[in-house]
Amino acid sequence: MTHTPELPLEMRRNGLDPVEELGQVRDDQGVLRQMTAFGVPAYLILRHEDVREVLSDATRFSSRMRFPDDDELSEEEQAKSRAGHLIAFDPPEHTRLRRMLTPEFTVRRMRRLEPRITEIVESALDDLERSGKPSDLVAHFALPVPSMVICELLGVPYSDRGEFQHRAARQLDLSAQVEERNAARREQRAYMADLVARAQAHPGEDMLGMLVREHGDDLSADELIGIAGLLLLAGHETTSNMLALGTLALLQHPDQLAMIRDDSARAEPAVEELMRWLSIVPSLMRTTTTEVKIAGRTIPAGSIVVPSPIAANRDSALIDDPDALDITRSAASHVAFGHGVHHCLGAPLARMEMRTAFPALLRRFPSLALADPDAALDFQIFSPVYGLRSLPVTW
Repeated sequence: MTHTPELPLEMRRNGLDPVEELGQVRDDQGVLRQMTAFGVPAYLILRHEDVREVLSDATRFSSRMRFPDDDELSEEEQAKSRAGHLIAFDPPEHTRLRRMLTPEFTVRRMRRLEPRITEIVESALDDLERSGKPSDLVAHFALPVPSMVICELLGVPYSDRGEFQHRAARQLDLSAQVEERNAARREQRAYMADLVARAQAHPGEDMLGMLVREHGDDLSADELIGIAGLLLLAGHETTSNMLALGTLALLQHPDQLAMIRDDSARAEPAVEELMRWLSIVPSLMRTTTTEVKIAGRTIPAGSIVVPSPIAANRDSALIDDPDALDITRSAASHVAFGHGVHHCLGAPLARMEMRTAFPALLRRFPSLALADPDAALDFQIFSPVYGLRSLPVTW
């Protein structure tokens, strides 16, 4: 059974754009008191400067918080669920965990992965072509590419992808009952626990094997399970939605699509602009540890604040004409990957996948188009990650 929660302002969209009211409230007030998608009161932080301030200050704005979904879990389950979950910790715990993972996500390490990512992209394009037209770009390209990459990186069997993708979808579905989301969390944790146990017994050359060999004395089994689970979820869910929504955005801007198709060097700035413009993670959450003042508003200690990347990235204080997509400009200060100590660990990997995938897709299918331009698209609305469930295309 599902219910329909009231969507907070930053999660409401008109297709690829945030609703107009978001920009109006940002420009007029800067801060809005509202209910989160989890049904708890919070202060929505909207301006680019203020969002960066919140995300850069882990002392006044803590990542430690209790979510309503946790209330159904026992204290032991809650502790196990939090273990290794980088985004739920502040320094020094966060620093300790991140330091072990950072070497695996450096730009240099990503360059070594580039040939394999290229192979994975080309294989997915072959599958898309074989599927015949019209075809679903999500099922045959946007989802398989990052799923296979993160599976190989972590040491997760790609044959299990259907199961973990289904569990991920249930975990992130905010229209589902809390019990259903938590059931998916338990199932996913049990799956990851089995993978970790296997890695501990026979560590391979993948990331799980590396963590066991090099940090086995420093990381508990629960922490390994949490780290692996977070990387698996984030590693395929975010990039797959960027590939699908980014393709849709380019189809809606054919002149910019042609630039990337005809010159792959355009892909690098295009990825940054698409990240800024789409901002598929519309909000983050922090808890104030002391009374703070933001945009002239006093916020008490112990309050939940919700810095909104989508509002910040569409702020005219960041960039001129922020509601326009323009892949020729620099949007280096966007916060689509977060900011501060919690800046997305996998950002170099996501960038590499998108820089490879977009030009390859557009070269292989130079006449790529929506299968039915007038058909309503199936957007993933009730989720902390905005996306498309399917994208029917032809060529």
